[in-house]
Amino acid sequence: MAYNLEEQEQLDALKAFWQKYGGFILTVALVVSASFAGWRGWQWYQTNQSVQASQAYEQLRSAATAQDVATVREAAGRIFADYGSTAWAQMAALVAADAYLEAGDASAAKIPLQWAIDSAQDPAFRDQARLALAAILLDEKNHAAALALLQAPAEKSYTAIFADRRGDILIAQGKTVEARAAYRQALDLLGADSALRRLVQVKFDALPGGAA
Repeated sequence: MAYNLEEQEQLDALKAFWQKYGGFILTVALVVSASFAGWRGWQWYQTNQSVQASQAYEQLRSAATAQDVATVREAAGRIFADYGSTAWAQMAALVAADAYLEAGDASAAKIPLQWAIDSAQDPAFRDQARLALAAILLDEKNHAAALALLQAPAEKSYTAIFADRRGDILIAQGKTVEARAAYRQALDLLGADSALRRLVQVKFDALPGGAA
């Protein structure tokens, strides 16, 4: 095919440009393609992980409902090991802890609760785990450790519950003045129609100098 002079000059310029930059262009194209493929692969992996984690979580819930502690232990361990970065894991921690407590095994319940405190990504799950573990430690009369769990700031929706639980621990320690202050804080934070407020009020009024 014959080209006129202008077209030939354009072709020569294109060839020269490709000889100079062609390798770089191909490299960039390959990097972009690999990055896109990697992103798609990661998306698929994340989705697949979530699906498998949800299935393991449902198995855990069913076992907990059936009070099948052995299966609870197996399912929870698998979720923490294989799907610890998913939201299902933090929910599994609380379900497993409840199942162990129902079975009368407080020591076993501490393990998933501590996992949630250390590893849960949602602060609300960490706060729930701290409250539950503090209750176990209170029952064990490990008051200092229980109180230490509740010293760190909590999510706003849990602040009143933390104050109430601190009051319970302080009462167990015989520190009525500090307990009254904790209950007072809880009352100030709770709404007038809160069922918890009525319970806290009873405890507050029962303390020396508490009734107002």
